[in-house]
Amino acid sequence: MRDPEVLVRFRPSGREAYVLPGVRLIEAAAEVDLIVPSPCGGEGTCGKCRMRVVAGAAAPTSMEKDRLAADELAAGWRLACQTSVHGPMEVEVPTTSRSGEHQILVRTESSNVAASDDPPVRTQRFEVAPPRRGDDAPDSLRLEQALGGGPLEIDLPLLRELPDRLRAAAYRGTAVLTGRRLLDLEPDETPEVFAIALDLGTTTLVGELLNQRTGESLAIEARLNPQTRYGDDVLSRILYARQEDDGPKRLQQAVVEAVNDMIGALCRKADVLRRCIYNVTLAGNTTMQQLFCGVDVRPLGQLPFAPAAARATCCLAVELGLDVHPRAIAYVMPVIGGFVGGDTVAGLLATELADVDGPAMLVDIGTNGEIVLHTDGQLWATSTAAGPALEGARISCGMRGCAGAVEKVATVDGQLRIGVIGDAPPAGVCGSGLIDAAAELLRYGILSPQGQLLAADQLPCDAPVDLMRRLQVDRQGKPIFVLAEASESAEGRAIALTQRDFRELQLAAGAMRAGAILLLHRAGIRSEQLREVLVAGGFGNFIRRSNAERIGLLPPQLEHRRIRFVGNASLAGARRTAMSQQARQTAEQLARRTEHIDLSTEPNFQEVFADAMIFP
Repeated sequence: MRDPEVLVRFRPSGREAYVLPGVRLIEAAAEVDLIVPSPCGGEGTCGKCRMRVVAGAAAPTSMEKDRLAADELAAGWRLACQTSVHGPMEVEVPTTSRSGEHQILVRTESSNVAASDDPPVRTQRFEVAPPRRGDDAPDSLRLEQALGGGPLEIDLPLLRELPDRLRAAAYRGTAVLTGRRLLDLEPDETPEVFAIALDLGTTTLVGELLNQRTGESLAIEARLNPQTRYGDDVLSRILYARQEDDGPKRLQQAVVEAVNDMIGALCRKADVLRRCIYNVTLAGNTTMQQLFCGVDVRPLGQLPFAPAAARATCCLAVELGLDVHPRAIAYVMPVIGGFVGGDTVAGLLATELADVDGPAMLVDIGTNGEIVLHTDGQLWATSTAAGPALEGARISCGMRGCAGAVEKVATVDGQLRIGVIGDAPPAGVCGSGLIDAAAELLRYGILSPQGQLLAADQLPCDAPVDLMRRLQVDRQGKPIFVLAEASESAEGRAIALTQRDFRELQLAAGAMRAGAILLLHRAGIRSEQLREVLVAGGFGNFIRRSNAERIGLLPPQLEHRRIRFVGNASLAGARRTAMSQQARQTAEQLARRTEHIDLSTEPNFQEVFADAMIFP
């Protein structure tokens, strides 16, 4: 006998989910496509999935009692990953626990790509004589001879259609080909043939629709990666895949469904039919690419973190579950090693780092941080666990870059000023705001180089009065720095940074800095010798370079003119490989010639990391 489902209604969206009793609230939210932040992977330790149960609240769990104050529990606040649904429930989802309109980087250094002489998918006009007495050559051979270049590969479903379609078109038309593989026959002289370039980010997804013949960019679509409901970083998702029997399938379905939805949106924007998309190119970190392809990611969660494949993966798009032309091809970028994946290769391709005259570095700051150094024709790459704090995870009042997030902090005429995304009441702070706040407090001596938030009686006498008054203590008597008072905030809670928040920032910045230092040591050069530092990634392009240098996130002692923001380099590289076979060959060469450095095996990593955690 099947248990009756119960209704969960979410405010302010008005969405309604019918779920079985016992289902966690976070799962009910997922049923209606509400993406709720869960950096801890549903363990209840981060407190980011707060919701207020207006009606039908269950008794709080022990984890909720630890994470929420007594007055909050009395008001109905619960953690969505801990609270179970046992009856009809009405829930209010605060700004900090819903996706909102996020700042997702879609900009690249250029929009269109020049048409190439060697596109992965090409069209060729043909006309052949029909069979007659004395000339009974097979249809496929006639077509093959008309197109030239050797034998054709024709799959069985298309071969079954070939006789009728050739005769209906009077033996003329246009062949759509990838190499010598026949994808379809089109009656038009210049049929519409399109490609999709995808940036598979840990936090965000970006897709671009391209005209395969001209390289013109027709539409761009971006959204949050729905896999965030299973964990904000790749390690959380690997853990979910290891612990849950259907974990890998859920992770793959979530992202594939989102991409299919994005493809539909792109087609609507450009008035294009899905069946006219013959080519899909994907770039993401190692974990994201394997999850998308349904490849086991569990080995990535244990030493020595070995990926399943190094070279690019080519297959039919339908094998990945993509709703495009049934014989469209999918190309997944090659990886360098470990967690340095296809998005880094795409970045190398897009920025042409290997062609820079002199030492140069590519720094991709996202949920994961990747660094590539080029000097004297050699390439070294490494990855660091930088992203969780910089994306707002593990920060007490942290949130992603959406409406209500404090994104800028500055002191003007002795007064603290904050900038909030969407010009809304502040609800939390995102990564760029966190970096700004730390840099300001370091400048005025309120935060020490060791990352200690000083007590009021330790402050320098020349610190601005407004900053000093914002240095307060929490209920446990520990120092906090208030960015916005409770009366100013969206939820009636002060937006304040704690000592632990600055420690988390130290860990993130220290990891990036240590990675850069070790690569520079490997090459035998100093940071001031770098001709260029190219900053890429969804987060990196929203930070202010002076503040990033102040906290050690970017290499020090560099002229600002040498630091260049290059936008979404992963998408730009995916776009290039969608348009050119030569670009695909170059990507493969770059991946194989780049030496992967596993920081965990570096003998002095811990020492360098400890030093790098000290703010410069």
